[in-house]
Amino acid sequence: MSDVAIIDNGGANIASLRYALERLGASSHLTSDAQELRTARRVILPGVGAAADAMTRLRTLGLEEVIPQLTQPVLGICLGMQLLFASSEESDDGEDTECLGLIAERVARFPPRRDFPVPHMGWNQARLLTPSPLFAGVRDGDHFYFVHSYAAPLGPWTLAATDYGGEFSAAVHHGNFHGVQFHPERSAQPGARVLANFLELG
Repeated sequence: MSDVAIIDNGGANIASLRYALERLGASSHLTSDAQELRTARRVILPGVGAAADAMTRLRTLGLEEVIPQLTQPVLGICLGMQLLFASSEESDDGEDTECLGLIAERVARFPPRRDFPVPHMGWNQARLLTPSPLFAGVRDGDHFYFVHSYAAPLGPWTLAATDYGGEFSAAVHHGNFHGVQFHPERSAQPGARVLANFLELG
């Protein structure tokens, strides 16, 4: 059995993520099989793009109800983190996309602001708010790499915040579910530390 099952949800950067895990000595495999996910030691939900497309794929694969029932450590990355929330704003038809519902809040698109182009793309500092084993060895103010157009609000679920014309959740936690808005596989040593910590979660 590999150390990490990565949910095959059509996301990008899978090769980079698997290589980052490999550098940490962890094996991984890509899967959309419900039983493999239930029995995996750890699960990562990656993703980029639109929540509506990602949720349609999860429903098609029969994983919409499986993922919230997982009991092992789960890490959502970028869009994967946003899918842990109840819903995501959609700009095309004005209706929200229903997501996995583990955190009862809404993810919203960045409003148009001068000097803050969308998508938010680049390195930003993380302000650590809540002690968590996921950020053991990470310093308050360390930089992580972000690429996204939607942001999750702050709340009791927030482990770390960052600011882009206003603060939002850079990392979240709910039970055995963790999420990071940034790409740890592209975030140099601090990102590698977060992934290594995830591999140590029991």
